[in-house]
Formats: sequence, structure tokens, C-alpha cells
Amino acid sequence: MKWFKRIVLVLLIAIVIVGIVVLANGYGLYKDAIEEMSLEDKVKEIREDEDFVPLTSLPIEYQQAVIAVEDHRFKEHGAIDLIAIGRAIWVNITNLELREGGSTITQQVAENLYFIEDNNNPIKRKVAEIFMAFKLEEMYSKDDILEMYVNTIYFGDGYYGIKEACNGYLDKEPQNMTLYESTMMAGIPNAPSVYAPTVNPDLTRKRQEKVIDSMVEYGYLTQEEADNIHE
Repeated sequence: MKWFKRIVLVLLIAIVIVGIVVLANGYGLYKDAIEEMSLEDKVKEIREDEDFVPLTSLPIEYQQAVIAVEDHRFKEHGAIDLIAIGRAIWVNITNLELREGGSTITQQVAENLYFIEDNNNPIKRKVAEIFMAFKLEEMYSKDDILEMYVNTIYFGDGYYGIKEACNGYLDKEPQNMTLYESTMMAGIPNAPSVYAPTVNPDLTRKRQEKVIDSMVEYGYLTQEEADNIHE
């Protein structure tokens, strides 16, 4: 029995050491990113882009659609969502495949601002994203973060941000999106190579249905309103 306890103790110590190393490496990547360009300067750069769209100019239905399908507890949790992480782990384990991620909208903004091209060490990058997400939540409001999200997320076909995507896919400005278009556009960033309307319109529609169902589930639409959404 003593040998078993020793093995467990050694394993626990090893896990703690690995955890400390991972956190230290992730924090180092976060610090390097901040020192190269501060968060204030990064956000300023985004807001000064000619394609930047203020959140107040976007249809409220589009904002609701994004929150419903991407991070329905966005206004309630902080930088990370432990409930979503736990659910994602359970779903992935029970299905023996990676089906869900637990990233919040804030974490996705952190990735888009600093780490989108860093694929060398995904674990290190994910830890750095978490540190950056806490910094974002400390310095900016939820509306600010959502605004950064819709202006930096990738929509496929080379379109970054909601303005480029609306101009390209819809031939219109974001503020003029209909409810149908809002629900379609909210679904694309989850997997642009799959859900972009220029790739597979049928899958675009299926993803849009998921967005609409989520809006009903979280109280943004009634079932009757959802049933009446047409192109």
C-alpha cells in the first residue's frame, strides 16, 4: 500500500510542476505580447481602422445572435466561464472527440488581438489568452469587448470584421442587416471554412438554424418570431 501512495504522491508532484511550468510559459508569452504593443495601443489601432464599426451602429438582433450562439453567459461571467469549460470537457470526453470549446468571447478577442498567428504551442498560447482575457475584462466594458470581437473575428473569404463581411457577402453596410442576415452572419465565425455562404449554402443555413434556436433558448426571440424569419 505504501508504494501505491508514493506513486500517487509522485504523480501529484509531477502534475503540479508541469502546471507551474505551463502557467509560467503562458504568462511569459502574455508579457512579451503586452511589451511589444500595449493593450491600449492595440485597441486604439483597431478603433482607428477605416472598417471599424461601433457597436451602437449594429442591429441589436445581430449583437444578441452573436452572444446567444458564441457565449450566452457573456454578460454574467468574467474572463473565463468555468461552467462552459466543464461542459466542454464533459462533452468531449463522452464523445471521444473535440466537439466543443470553452472559450469565452473575451478569450476569442484576446486571441484575435495578439495570438491568432501563434500556432507553435497551443497550450502555451491558450494560457496566454487567459491572462490577456483577464486584462481585457479589467480595462474594458462588456460592450467594448463585444465591439472588438465583431470587428476582429474572421468570416472567411479573406474578410475580417463585420464590415468587410457584410460588404462582401451581403453587398450592404452592417447597420442595414435584416434579422435573417444578422442570424446568418452570427453563425459564420464558428467555422468560416465550413459555414461561409460561398462555401456551402446548405451548411450556412444549418448553422443559421442553430443561431436562431439559441436565440429562442436564451430568450432573445419567441418561437413564433423565429418561425417567421425568412430571407
